[in-house]
Amino acid sequence: MNSPVSLVVQKFGGTSVADPDRIRAVAEHIVRTSHQGHEVVVVVSAMGRTTDDLLRLATEVSSQPPGRELDMLLTSGERISMALLCMAIAELGTQAESLTGSQAGIVTDTDHGRAKILEVRADRVREALAAHRVPVVAGFQGVSTARDVTTLGRGGSDTTAVALAAALGAEACEIYTDVSGVFTADPRIVPTARRLPRVSFEEMLEMAATGGRVLALRSVEFARNHHVPLHVRSSFTWEPGTWITELGTREAGMEQAIISAVTHDTSEAKVTINGVPDQPGIAARLFRALADRSINVDMIVQNVSVGGQADISFTAPKADLPVSLEVTRAVADELGAGDVTHDAAIARVSLIGAGMKTHPGVAATMFQTLAESGVNILMISTSSIRISCVVRSDAVEQAVAALHTRFELDQPPAQGSA
Repeated sequence: MNSPVSLVVQKFGGTSVADPDRIRAVAEHIVRTSHQGHEVVVVVSAMGRTTDDLLRLATEVSSQPPGRELDMLLTSGERISMALLCMAIAELGTQAESLTGSQAGIVTDTDHGRAKILEVRADRVREALAAHRVPVVAGFQGVSTARDVTTLGRGGSDTTAVALAAALGAEACEIYTDVSGVFTADPRIVPTARRLPRVSFEEMLEMAATGGRVLALRSVEFARNHHVPLHVRSSFTWEPGTWITELGTREAGMEQAIISAVTHDTSEAKVTINGVPDQPGIAARLFRALADRSINVDMIVQNVSVGGQADISFTAPKADLPVSLEVTRAVADELGAGDVTHDAAIARVSLIGAGMKTHPGVAATMFQTLAESGVNILMISTSSIRISCVVRSDAVEQAVAALHTRFELDQPPAQGSA
């Protein structure tokens, strides 16, 4: 008897399909995978900087483009990629069929620009596979319950790929990009950073949430919730990359490192509301108002009340700073609080590692290392496998390098029987 055919979803980012040569190389890899006996479903992003160019065009004709029309415009980028890739695959003698997000059955809510996937009705994808055609699906997009074209926001193509992999019961979802995997730090800052062979979903979620740019947070959440193994690989070398799975390194029989990676993020700003009345419900009013405006608040610090008043500081994306200030000032006026200040010259540095659960003293070592490097800490937050510090943005690269060296992340973990 023949062994059952495995199904793999392959997602190619914008740099992977940036020009005709790259598209031909991707087509050859897809056909090669198919000839190895796999069923292949492909998800593509827009070519290179197409999405940025479309956004620029939109702002040149409209000061505030309507969300529905902006989504209609932006989704054209992926349609170009999928059609060209299908042509390149056909040139190699393999049948392929391009499908928009709506044709592939990606059903979303009605929130334009950041829609969430509600359901995947992958009938047409299955029909293409049954007819021995390679389905090439446009990432980043779907159709809403109101029958409008929607986009999924940042990292949307990754989310499309993982959602299809879950719906189709794929063996794995391969994410092809311009880097060869997940590293212990950004190699542009730390040349000795190592590629990690395996990472747990738990660790990858923290990395994605604290500045790791290889995978979008939503796609990792989706993969964890639906038990989809991820494989981050380079479309320039095709070498094995990093597997993201339930158990990470322990699954491979390796000793769990105390710290797996150092991440950093310069995309946030800090907002402080001073002189807040120290009364029950005050924080709830502020953060409910921010949530109602879709502001994604990250770190929050409230100092101890002095004279019946406290200060509350929080971080939020720099892109949302104008709205954050507008909302916070309105709440401050309602509460009779003091002034509202902000600081955009901040950055966050984080230690990530499941091993820190069983190793005391990680926080102390981190703080001591930053102090010895002359890096001042402005805010601190923690989880069971993460410690984050807000520092000045001009000190973050120095902080990342110092922590990477102090926790010996340039050295592979010892082999063991864990």
